[in-house]
Amino acid sequence: MIGMMEHCSSILALESLPEGRATVGFEVCVKHVAAALKGSSCTVTATLREVVDGRKLRFDVEVTEGEGEAARTIGVGTHERRAIDVGQLG
Repeated sequence: MIGMMEHCSSILALESLPEGRATVGFEVCVKHVAAALKGSSCTVTATLREVVDGRKLRFDVEVTEGEGEAARTIGVGTHERRAIDVGQLG
């Protein structure tokens, strides 16, 4: 679940970063509030809440199981990423 939250946030961040920039995960604070049934369909939502100093990206994240009126939250929290120059990667 946490991997799904981080992945969704990283994709959202890449959409607004200039060429040559990427992000790395820095902090995750989530609660797993319900179980998902085996084989169920889950949806991840990430919302960019704040950008600090042009490099600290803070997201609200949520994972839901099911669709429409029957959807229920199985995980909720926050995730932070830092923008870096791609050249800094190994």
